[in-house]
Amino acid sequence: MEAMSEDVTAQAFDLNAWSQVQLQRTEAALSAWVGVSAPAGLGEAMRYAVLDGGKRLRPLLVLAASEAVQGNAEAALRAACAVELIHAYSLVHDDMPCMDNDVLRRGKPTVHVAFGEARALLAGDALQALAFELLTPEGEAVPDAMQARLCRLLGAAAGAQGMAGGQAIDLASVGLPLSEDQLRQMHRLKTGALLEGSVLMGAACGQVAAVTQQALKDYGAALGLAFQVVDDVLDVVADSATLGKTAGKDAANDKPTYVSLMGLDGARRHAAALLQESLAALERSGLRDTQALRALAHMVVDRSH
Repeated sequence: MEAMSEDVTAQAFDLNAWSQVQLQRTEAALSAWVGVSAPAGLGEAMRYAVLDGGKRLRPLLVLAASEAVQGNAEAALRAACAVELIHAYSLVHDDMPCMDNDVLRRGKPTVHVAFGEARALLAGDALQALAFELLTPEGEAVPDAMQARLCRLLGAAAGAQGMAGGQAIDLASVGLPLSEDQLRQMHRLKTGALLEGSVLMGAACGQVAAVTQQALKDYGAALGLAFQVVDDVLDVVADSATLGKTAGKDAANDKPTYVSLMGLDGARRHAAALLQESLAALERSGLRDTQALRALAHMVVDRSH
């Protein structure tokens, strides 16, 4: 009976309604904080990179995890915005000619196309710096120890042992055959680290036991890898208008992907298995209020763009 009750509760959870409330708060905060006083057109480029686009998955993971642990609401909102700024800065830099050389992002020209390479580079730098500024407000709303923990988690997720390191592996792997273990390691860093970090940052807004912390880490790791597997599938089966970015560019650039390694059906099965792995981790967490985290995991695997 208890399992049936949990299933009914999960089915009854309205992700769209929950997300709408969280996204309204996040968008308002981002609009108020991003680029408002930056000089010489820099603010315009920063706002172009961040506002009016994107799924905001990372902020939603922060807010869902914080909600699950009954965390500090002010800290969670700032962490949600900070992780989105890091994500946005990474996209600005990744799209530049020296990296992936892409011209379309979130359904519009990439920042370097719209504003030039120099301003795009500076906009990314400024967004990265602003992320850590947001995590360290003056006053007592966010305790100093919590600020430090959030900064450490975000720095680790974004740096050489996280997103930046994964991008370095990606650039070095063009045209090379990778084993499944090598591909997993690349994407664990490039994409997974920031998604996992989002979950851990949300948890860091409250007090959690070690077993809960590990379970949420496992959830984030499985979810992060599932996101990339689905991304690889969509790069093959969806068009540019649906994706909001250039479709088919991985194959065109001879990049190793889960589809090239496993085939389309194999990649889809792998994503489904990772979804179950993430849900099992939530069951181990001991947390009662995980409906949003469960629903977000399903959304990641079932999405069409």
